[in-house]
Amino acid sequence: MPSGYEGESGLARRSSAPDFIEALARGLDVIKAFEPHHPSMTLSALATRANLARPTTHRILLTLAELGYVRATDFGFSLTPKVLELSLAFVQSAGLWDAARPHMERLVAQTNESTSIVQLDGCDIVYVARVAVPKVVALNVHIGTRFPALQTALGQVILADLQPDELEQTLAQPSRSGVTPRWLPDSTERDEALKQVREQGWALADGWLAMGIRSVAVPLRGASGRVIAAMNVNTNAAETPVEKLLGEYLPLLRETADLISHELRLVQSMPIVVTGS
Repeated sequence: MPSGYEGESGLARRSSAPDFIEALARGLDVIKAFEPHHPSMTLSALATRANLARPTTHRILLTLAELGYVRATDFGFSLTPKVLELSLAFVQSAGLWDAARPHMERLVAQTNESTSIVQLDGCDIVYVARVAVPKVVALNVHIGTRFPALQTALGQVILADLQPDELEQTLAQPSRSGVTPRWLPDSTERDEALKQVREQGWALADGWLAMGIRSVAVPLRGASGRVIAAMNVNTNAAETPVEKLLGEYLPLLRETADLISHELRLVQSMPIVVTGS
């Protein structure tokens, strides 16, 4: 294929690599174009957000609908729960959910509060595992939900493990969460907060992301010792005082995270067996 080739509708290819599949990249662009606060979007809106021509976007949507990832609505198109299979495939392949689930369920039984595990994606955290209890909270959370990392206890635990240049590069990226946080620190305040998290080994966020959300988080570490994810206990600030969160729930959370980290290290240290010729 000649250099500078522009595919259909004059859309420039984003890579000159001969094995790069532009159609697949455009399909992912359409999936990512759906906004958190606009679950159903018109063809025109999706084409604009994905930076694609309307006919191209329409064909991609019809393909995704045929595969079960998108459905047509009275207001346009919306994603279906089948999209969660894409993230679940990652979680399950990493062994994270299998290792974490029984420990998370035990922690929820002990605290009667929700617990979640997240990983870092750009400057956002993305929820990859969750065991919830039915309580009224300000933000709806499910697998795949993303929030700005800096304003969450979960995100701070991961950010605190980054090297200074890696931290700056991470936070320089734009958030794709669609959430405007309440706490907007300058670099000095940010660095002081992360230093404290690094020293104490846990993070507390009290209304930084949204009013009434109070959370404590600790790291999950892989075989290398680096933080690969974070785990929390999330509470309603009107129901759970900080003293109870730190005095009763944090020790249980740390114990649970240690058990999960240990099992993850065992999984990661197992040799990979290749079968076949």
